[in-house]
Amino acid sequence: MRPSSSPLLLAVGGLISLAAAMGIGRFVYTPILPFMLDGTRLSADDAGLVASANFLGYLVGALAGSMRGLPGSPRGWFLTALLASAISSVMMGFGESLGGFLALRFIGGFASAFVLVFSSALVLDRLRDAGRPDLSAVHFAGVGCGIAFSAILIAALGHLGANWQELWYASGAATLLLFGLAALLVPATSPAPAPAAALPGQEARTSPFDAPLFRLIAAYGLFGFGYVITATFVSALARSTPALQASEPYVWLVVGLAAAPSIFVWNRVSVAIGSRKAFSLACVAEAFGVSLTVLSQKPLLFVLGAGLLGATFMGITALGLMEARAHAGRQGHANPRQILAIMTASFGLGQMAGPWFAGELHALTGSFQTPTLCAAAALLVAAALVYR
Repeated sequence: MRPSSSPLLLAVGGLISLAAAMGIGRFVYTPILPFMLDGTRLSADDAGLVASANFLGYLVGALAGSMRGLPGSPRGWFLTALLASAISSVMMGFGESLGGFLALRFIGGFASAFVLVFSSALVLDRLRDAGRPDLSAVHFAGVGCGIAFSAILIAALGHLGANWQELWYASGAATLLLFGLAALLVPATSPAPAPAAALPGQEARTSPFDAPLFRLIAAYGLFGFGYVITATFVSALARSTPALQASEPYVWLVVGLAAAPSIFVWNRVSVAIGSRKAFSLACVAEAFGVSLTVLSQKPLLFVLGAGLLGATFMGITALGLMEARAHAGRQGHANPRQILAIMTASFGLGQMAGPWFAGELHALTGSFQTPTLCAAAALLVAAALVYR
């Protein structure tokens, strides 16, 4: 059976693409960061700045992905961005200066946003047309699978004595391998019928940009800020805290393993109580989880907090995008990719601010406790906005 005729294989192709560009290309910085802090002159606030450069690239990429009339095909942009993600990871191993790290992580962030926007448009539309929207959970599970894979890869190579440069080379090589698989499994889209012309006066009635959508967009940005501080510094926090050092090889793996099935779980919760209430509940659970990582010196509670982060952040990501997409459909909006890109841009703005904010506060206080608790408060505000 050709990939183009199999919804399951198409969803697996989406999983592989998100595992490569997001789970590895974007998030592998977290488990590699402790090695970089030991092997380079980066300080904690420099490390936060490098993470923010990646998220700035993600924000710019999301805005660029929302532009109408981009030349070329969506699949062409998707594959080019996936290849750029792999190359930027390999080149990180050759970096020697803060400026070089900033530039490469910016490119990687830009590429990951393009992969998310275009792969979601390619995969989700075709799954819906094939009558299998439930397989969207497979597509979004790619982030958690990529995180788990990268955690195992970095822990194994670190145990063998690999330095931080070799860890980046290995991560880029893994992304290149997954790029080839994604290219096979995500074929070009078939031509879509042109949308029907709007009737006079219809445009105002079908605009999706109403108060509920604006609240969802704002909450998505607060979620980006709320999750990213722990997602960036959790491995460094484990290494720098004597009571938690034993958990360092496992904490990022726990995040990935919890994230991989989380979308299936949150989809079920969404069916039971509604997507907006599910989004709010997940934000509250995540706020509790990120707080646990700094309020306890016990490894078990620290790992539990990291597990709650993993169990919620991809669920919230998927719930937010799917609710925005459904909202656009209810309003008859003809360009759901634009809505996805605007949501991604809001998310990118929040997560760009998070690492910089945490790095600066760490430089002032010597601790990640205050920025993490601010992140938990942002998640609670996001929950309130969407629940309303």
